[in-house]
Amino acid sequence: MTRDQKRSGDRVSRRKFLVGSAAVGAAGLAGCTGSSDGGDGAGGDGGDGGSDGGDGSSDGGSQDTPTATPTPSGPDTGLLRAEGSSTVYPISNTGSSYWNSNAPPSDGEYWGSNSEGTVPGWESLGEPDMNLADYFASLYGYEATGTQANPPFGIQVGLSHSGTGCKAVRDGLVDIGNSSGPITAELGISEEERDANYVDHIVGRDGQPVVVSNQISDAGVTELTGEEIRGIYQGDITNWSEVGGPDQEILVIGRAEGSGTDTAFRLNMLGDANAEMDVDQRYGQNQQVRTAVGNADNAIAYMALAFTNENVVPISINFEGTVFSPDPSAENTIFDSAYPLNRDLHMYTKITDDTPEGTSIKEAAFLNMFLTEFGQKVFVEDVGYLPLSDAGLEAEKGKLPDQM
Repeated sequence: MTRDQKRSGDRVSRRKFLVGSAAVGAAGLAGCTGSSDGGDGAGGDGGDGGSDGGDGSSDGGSQDTPTATPTPSGPDTGLLRAEGSSTVYPISNTGSSYWNSNAPPSDGEYWGSNSEGTVPGWESLGEPDMNLADYFASLYGYEATGTQANPPFGIQVGLSHSGTGCKAVRDGLVDIGNSSGPITAELGISEEERDANYVDHIVGRDGQPVVVSNQISDAGVTELTGEEIRGIYQGDITNWSEVGGPDQEILVIGRAEGSGTDTAFRLNMLGDANAEMDVDQRYGQNQQVRTAVGNADNAIAYMALAFTNENVVPISINFEGTVFSPDPSAENTIFDSAYPLNRDLHMYTKITDDTPEGTSIKEAAFLNMFLTEFGQKVFVEDVGYLPLSDAGLEAEKGKLPDQM
């Protein structure tokens, strides 16, 4: 068979990154104030799910034209739709679940505080005495509903690929296109065309890891050089014995062409978004890659950080003499902004005649939620990704329309 960056950020706080993969179950807001009935982001093994709390529900990739319901006396309260990357999905879908639940400030688990504690980041917002979506929507002129599971407008998040999300926002099928690769590479456009037609909202960062089967790491392959990884993915190295492992053929796993994870890996590891690769198996979702590596005894793969777990653990990579480790206590780690496979996670909006700034107030209300201490903790760090630096957050906030 044929074997078929960046913004600077502060070093992430020292913590066990594996906690993040389990924490994606925070979308399990599901059982209380909203629900998610399809894939569970980083915690799931495929599926096409999305948030169905409140007014909005994800149908795993619906691309119908968004229904806008502007009223003479107020802003557009129609459903806001996002679509795209399985890497960005845990961030976007968890955010939509929280939004659609519109939890009251007395909740204390998803929003606000109670006798048992306070939600991280809520106090930094001034302890607003409003339901969650009511608060963020009110910053952009929306009237609060004051009702749980009834936000000022609903959110729907579809799960597919970065290329699909970029095409969907290009074609006006969704409001926000989620992508883990740059839209220039996903659509094959220039930076000038990007700047003339889209706004790139960066909501977090991913220290894209390379993983191997447990049997291979147990046999001693816990570190590879960048050159060795390039050799494996370009077909020059085909047996683990060539890199200090057992005499066993290498099963080379990749993401589907068109996924942002694949695009970013080619750009950052091979130097070209269109670089030729020699891959045995390709999978459409990070969840599927995780399952394939876990089930094999000779595999190597690249994937999003949030999808690693105790059975699929990143290896260290030596880039030109600097070893980047998955151990958060190491001197140089895959959580550092200097890690060559680090990448931005994007939510793109489109510049239109109706939104010459490129981002409507409805889109801004949702996006702004991620660009707060609360959002970075709950929707980015807690699902296994790297939060933006303070400077990065300010830069991203500057892309949004002024609050009202």
